[in-house]
Amino acid sequence: MKIVVIGGTGLIGKKAVEILRARGHEVLAASPSSGVNAVTGEGLDTALAGADVVVDVANSPTFADDPVREFFERSGHNLQRAELAAGVKHHVALSIVGADALPDSGYMRAKTLQERILKEGKVPYTIVRATQFFEFVEAIAGAATEGDVVRLPAAQIQPIAAADVSAFVAETALAAPRNGTVDLGGPASFRFVDLVGRWLAARSDARRPVEDPAALYFGMLVGETSLVAGPGTQRGKIDLAAWLASQR
Repeated sequence: MKIVVIGGTGLIGKKAVEILRARGHEVLAASPSSGVNAVTGEGLDTALAGADVVVDVANSPTFADDPVREFFERSGHNLQRAELAAGVKHHVALSIVGADALPDSGYMRAKTLQERILKEGKVPYTIVRATQFFEFVEAIAGAATEGDVVRLPAAQIQPIAAADVSAFVAETALAAPRNGTVDLGGPASFRFVDLVGRWLAARSDARRPVEDPAALYFGMLVGETSLVAGPGTQRGKIDLAAWLASQR
């Protein structure tokens, strides 16, 4: 089976490509660096020729409202057009748990638009909504740092290892289209302050995590469980302790 992974050189895509190739499939890791640009349409028709499945794990290089909307809107429509022309049988897209419940974020609005393009299109699809990655804890702490204090939302977060997301995306690509959404969460949820506190301690970082009801999460207020997957959600296998150990 031929599988094209849009964003195939990134955090999730690179590992997904490795898994799918190890399973014996013909896999193209597509990205602007390889001459395939879903936003402009460059190279898409050639890349998708003969493809059975397209996996889209590409991410916008900016989170600014207008550019991120343009990124997901243009790439979404370009992929639909090219996939229909190529006879693609399954489109797998990576999205975010709670995206449609956080409309104050331009990035979340853009991801919701990406999902809507798939739902309104004619290509069979599966949307994988994942919770935040462990790999972004550093960025969360950095964005929340004021001097030696890290001011964090008074809410829960359910982080998952990028390796678990890659594995699940790869398995989804080999399964039948759901024509719907599946949520994927980490093994456990934490208070922001506890998650970041454990990460700081593991790094012997002297910054002090503080829970603050007014603190923002990448520019947006989040509710108690906005970033937590619901009951019955698929779960990753790598827990916080194992992930922290792997970072040493």
